[in-house]
Amino acid sequence: MPGKTGIVLSAAIGLAVIGAGYWGPNLVRNAQATSGLRLEYLCDLDAERARRVLGGYSTVRVSDSLEEVLADPAVHAVAIATPAATHLPVAMAALEAGKHVLVEKPLAANYADGRKLVEAADSRGLKLMLDHTFCYTPAVRHLAEIIAGGELGTIQYLDSVRINLGLVQPDVDVLWDLAPHDLSIFDAILPPDIHVTEVAAHGSDPIGAGKACVAHLTLRLSHGGMAHVHANWLSPTKIRTMVIGGSAKTVVWDDLNPSQRLSIYDRGVDRSPAGELTEEKRARTIVSYRVGDMVAPALGEREALRAVMAEFAESITQDRRPLTDGHSGLRVLALLEAASESLRRGGVFVDVKQEERV
Repeated sequence: MPGKTGIVLSAAIGLAVIGAGYWGPNLVRNAQATSGLRLEYLCDLDAERARRVLGGYSTVRVSDSLEEVLADPAVHAVAIATPAATHLPVAMAALEAGKHVLVEKPLAANYADGRKLVEAADSRGLKLMLDHTFCYTPAVRHLAEIIAGGELGTIQYLDSVRINLGLVQPDVDVLWDLAPHDLSIFDAILPPDIHVTEVAAHGSDPIGAGKACVAHLTLRLSHGGMAHVHANWLSPTKIRTMVIGGSAKTVVWDDLNPSQRLSIYDRGVDRSPAGELTEEKRARTIVSYRVGDMVAPALGEREALRAVMAEFAESITQDRRPLTDGHSGLRVLALLEAASESLRRGGVFVDVKQEERV
């Protein structure tokens, strides 16, 4: 593995998972199944909870002291699954100790804190990676490929629905809880020359939770297109769909349909060329409808979090930027902050801080 000098060594990367709550056990399981990683610690303030996660026969060490874990030279990297408000102090302590960092979304509680982490990692030559899990699914990787290859034509709109009877979070609203998934997917699949310029958010709190439990997010894109996200903790049914409309083709992604996650439609609406229209016809219509085939590409099934762990290990051993690096986390934070500001201001469009792609 590379140290701060980037020199590649042959030994496995010693990893500590920080946090044994909801997501930590998934990190533990996938780290143990990833070649190139050697799980050294599970660290949690509740050591007994960490022991229950590991079981009675595990050789992985348990600690309730972050300082102890970071001081151990056998630990080269950490994977953080703690509340967003703790990401800055925990991740910064790891970076200052010379450890590479994988952190659960969002990168930090706000853009300024996220910027501090990105600068700390860059200045030390360390990897800072976001666990934007959906970006590592076969469906999203395929979407990125066909959009980059021009199969869909110019992207006209993106429409995402992520609703279910979910856990009302104590520290964040529904946008900060669910929308990072969709926003990170947009960031992964949109061409590099298209970015979000403005965000408007509308939300409601029908159960009196003190925060938005149902929210709609509208994003204006730099080339004139539009994206939309519907996030909802209160729906009795679970829906995870995304529609990506292009000038040539449209894709429907149903993440809850394992037999046909992607459906690519050669159907849409075309504007009739002005030269073909008489004045009389122009008064009636300026569009034509295209009806073609639907194709459902065969996609392999794999656990996305396994691919996250593999990418983290490979970015370290190959000394390269991970696919979802700290800058991608900053782009998502910029959108979330703009959304929060829009909510406070009654749903007006708010400009988005621009984070350069590197």
